[in-house]
Amino acid sequence: MKLDPKKTAVLSLDVQEGLFGFHPAAKSILPNAALVIDAARKGGFSIYHVGIGFEPGYPEISATNKRFMTVKEKGLFIKGSESTNVDASIFKPGDMVIYKHRVGAFAGNALQMILRSRGIENLVLFGISTSGIVLSTVRLASDLDFQCYVVKDACFDPDPEVHKVLTEKVFAAQTIVCTAKEFQILSQG
Repeated sequence: MKLDPKKTAVLSLDVQEGLFGFHPAAKSILPNAALVIDAARKGGFSIYHVGIGFEPGYPEISATNKRFMTVKEKGLFIKGSESTNVDASIFKPGDMVIYKHRVGAFAGNALQMILRSRGIENLVLFGISTSGIVLSTVRLASDLDFQCYVVKDACFDPDPEVHKVLTEKVFAAQTIVCTAKEFQILSQG
């Protein structure tokens, strides 16, 4: 089975420089993430890098939001800052970056509108972390009737057991779980 590049988008999720400070081991996914992005480029797939990005002063972060107050306190993820940069191993100038303000890829942005306006039906997802943005995005994307593919060896979670349960049990019941090499095959037909 071949994925139709006109109906499929590849989403890198939170593969940003600022997250490597929280999770240095997450760099382990970069070779597989690069394989996915390279296959997507060769196959003519749309590529979107979705990541955390806030306006100066963090007007999007409420004082009651514990998760993102840490970001604010550390002064990270201001749009245009180094912490928002998508890792150079998967980013090329001209790639589209879509910023989000919460955990899931659709939070506080036009991602759904962009995907629908371009006729996208399938999403290939990978990123940091499996139990964060990947899980949140899979859940909502599935509810929005996108067919999702999760590239398990291009996802990182600080808890390996959580990663395993999500990719082998939770995602497998709702998506197609594959490896970077399997995506290469799907992208070429």
